[in-house]
Amino acid sequence: MDKLAFTALASINNQSHQRAQITNSLANVSTVGFKDSFSLAEQSSQVKGEGFNTRVLPGMAQQEVINLSPGAINMTGNIMDVALNDKTVLGIQASDGEIGFTRRGDLRVSATGLIENAAGQLILGERGPISVPPGQLVSISPDGTVLGKSPSQPGVAPLSLGQLMLRDASETPLMRRSDGLFQPLDDEFHGRDFITGPNPVSLEPGALEGSNVNPVEAMVRMMDISRAFESKIKTISEIKSVDESGASMMRLPQ
Repeated sequence: MDKLAFTALASINNQSHQRAQITNSLANVSTVGFKDSFSLAEQSSQVKGEGFNTRVLPGMAQQEVINLSPGAINMTGNIMDVALNDKTVLGIQASDGEIGFTRRGDLRVSATGLIENAAGQLILGERGPISVPPGQLVSISPDGTVLGKSPSQPGVAPLSLGQLMLRDASETPLMRRSDGLFQPLDDEFHGRDFITGPNPVSLEPGALEGSNVNPVEAMVRMMDISRAFESKIKTISEIKSVDESGASMMRLPQ
């Protein structure tokens, strides 16, 4: 009986990671460029203790593999809004100084003259953060080139201010960092840049990509987990009742 209770409790603990993942997805249904995660992969872990090493417990991997399927494209007309095409991701300088990636494309020029997104995250170019001279009208071309033009000189061609750090992640699985940014699943590239894939990177100016979370599907998954949780709690309660009955039958009469 104790083995059955142990297995049920371990399953409940594993489902807590799934509940957190689904809750996070539901909370970001309307977040620009948010990407859902694939189901957490099951893995085996050795239970250490006295005796033979024969007890293996199924568990859930902590990594959330990002689902880069596209979300709905909304045309905004804002010249600094960009929607990333295919499996293209955009480089970000995280608060800890490391490199992360995102699909969020609501860009703007900060008070310090650097390009950031609406969440205040610093956008990276191929040579670091992109600085915009004061008074420049900024636009972004489909290949990620950031262009600046002075409104007082309409006849002068725009000048290139830098190239956005765009990478093709079609062959590089990404996981979610604790700050919500993406990074390669491979430990070697955690917090670092990675080699772009074979597909060309591109973006669509004047548009924003919505979240790819399906709220109906996420709610159904949450309901399934809730039912499974109730079933396992009931199983543990039944085990306790059976153990108590067995213990009372084994008591010697006084």
